[in-house]
Amino acid sequence: MKIHIIGGPGTGKTYLAEKLSKELGIRHYDLDELQWDNQSESYGVKRDPLLRDKMLQELLEQSDWIIEGVYYAWCQQCFADADMIYVLQVPKHQYRYRIIRRFLRRKLGLEQGKKETLQSLFRLLKWADNYQKTNLVEIRNLLAPYADKVTGSYNFRYTGGKDAGNTEKEVL
Repeated sequence: MKIHIIGGPGTGKTYLAEKLSKELGIRHYDLDELQWDNQSESYGVKRDPLLRDKMLQELLEQSDWIIEGVYYAWCQQCFADADMIYVLQVPKHQYRYRIIRRFLRRKLGLEQGKKETLQSLFRLLKWADNYQKTNLVEIRNLLAPYADKVTGSYNFRYTGGKDAGNTEKEVL
């Protein structure tokens, strides 16, 4: 089984990937690990595109995978190879809350993460707003040939508690 999960920051991609990975016994991969050079001293350094594409090709050659991320321009082969494609979208207040919560948890050492700064948080919030308005339209158009694979858009809502496990799913 090959599953691709796409959506903006804070939409529940990692949560869904981890849940499906556990249920199906399939390893999941975060496209951020391919896009960003996390060994760099500073935050936001992109990996060389040739190396990134080579790494992606190696993932796609596996018999089963779950891939999640915001990217689509360099991931078209993922969509072609996937058996299922999830497009995740949540309301603005919800993804902004999740982005800020994740930032704070990382700063407090409660969650492993990247080397974000307050400035990068504000840039991410602005970028996420634009992603929802512009990129999702492009993504839906790009996915039109794969309509039979797109399982729908999902709105993941927290229903209480302090962890991402307390959610409910609603098909949009």
